[in-house]
Amino acid sequence: MGLLSFILSLVALLLTVIAFIPLLGWLNWVFIPIALLALVGNIIFYFVDLGMRKLALAGIFICLAAIIIGLIRLNLGGGII
Repeated sequence: MGLLSFILSLVALLLTVIAFIPLLGWLNWVFIPIALLALVGNIIFYFVDLGMRKLALAGIFICLAAIIIGLIRLNLGGGII
């Protein structure tokens, strides 16, 4: 399950890159909840599964980066008040 959470983090990061294409800024509203879900999963697996601790930590950082970039992009595009 820890690997699934990490893969979900990579999908969120990929959607972050795709959302920078003009007229696809609405994807930020899709991938931010996905990144939050993956972030929670990675945090849980960081403490539960000691064998996948490094992978979960990498997933946490990837999710945080995707969320921060997405929120900045939404702020620039006028999606957040």
